[in-house]
Amino acid sequence: MASATITGNLVDVIATEMASGVERAVECWMSQVEQALTDVHLTSLGRLQAARQIVEKYKQLTGKTELKGRTA
Repeated sequence: MASATITGNLVDVIATEMASGVERAVECWMSQVEQALTDVHLTSLGRLQAARQIVEKYKQLTGKTELKGRTA
């Protein structure tokens, strides 16, 4: 019984850490997109291109690059 409790606690700790990491990553990407879209030194097209570059970097880092209109 104690082993099951320890295992359950370990799973909870790992899940909490994973969720925290995902949350930090999403906050980082959202901050980057927000900065790109509110940069007063860029034109509207420049802002869009800056946001698109962030999305492309995300896709590259996660292996989700587009192939012929589909995501890999």
